[in-house]
Amino acid sequence: MEPAALPFRFERLGYAALQVTDLAKSISFYTELMGLELVEVTGECAFLRCSADHHNLILYQGEEPGIKRAAYKLASPEDLQNAFKHLTDVGLSPAWVDESEARLLKQGPTFRVREPNSGLLFEFFDRITYLAIPYVPRLTKIARIGHIVIGTKRYEEAVETLSTKFNFAVSDFVEEKFSWMRCRPNPLHHSLALGASTRNHLHHVNFMVTDIDDVGAAAARMQKAGVQIVFGPGRHLPSTSIFLYFLDPDGMTMEFSFGMEEIQEEGGRMPRMLEMHPNTMDVWGGPMPHERFAKTGMIEGADE
Repeated sequence: MEPAALPFRFERLGYAALQVTDLAKSISFYTELMGLELVEVTGECAFLRCSADHHNLILYQGEEPGIKRAAYKLASPEDLQNAFKHLTDVGLSPAWVDESEARLLKQGPTFRVREPNSGLLFEFFDRITYLAIPYVPRLTKIARIGHIVIGTKRYEEAVETLSTKFNFAVSDFVEEKFSWMRCRPNPLHHSLALGASTRNHLHHVNFMVTDIDDVGAAAARMQKAGVQIVFGPGRHLPSTSIFLYFLDPDGMTMEFSFGMEEIQEEGGRMPRMLEMHPNTMDVWGGPMPHERFAKTGMIEGADE
């Protein structure tokens, strides 16, 4: 039986904050090949979107590529306050973001807290500026930022902490290897996933698309541009998504996916214990992932 719901509720994954080594080159990749829209550049920080939100991806200039934080939108101001109190009570020491930074982020009150086993920094907020001009897809009909996946050397402890203290629910798992987790009560099969690893690192960042043709067209576009495709196209057994994985300019793994199982809060199924088998990751039985798949990207502030 999965852990009981905690006294705060999510709405969805809001954005990923990544560090890149060449901001201009990465902006070009994420806009001209992936199809996100550049909203603004402030100093050594670029805001991009694939929705009406001010941003769904932030790129920071830095020396080493990786993930700085995973940001989730909570359901209400009350949920934000309840989450801060709960995470304080369980000893995780959340801290409010300075008002000047929250204004830069175009967000309301915002706090951050680190998951102690993986080292991943989580951000929680309840409001983000809704832009007046709609996001218009130019290349890929991106529906949303879908999920963030990390590898962690303290896998069992991280899954336990995220389940019992952060209010994530396991949707499916490969015993001692991998867990796909949804942010309750959002029904999408996963907005976060963890894999057992010898180090703490970024695995990949996903964007969900609205049409299966978006996956095929992206594969052709990436190949023509010389972008390394590292896995797919294929279909996952967990989530049922059709997927394509490719590398950004720093070698970090990005994913486009179409379709995802939804597990409702009331009457939803129990997590499945899946077999550790190549067909679990690709029911079509395609080639195994390239050796560079999900290898590049630190977790800022985490122990290696």
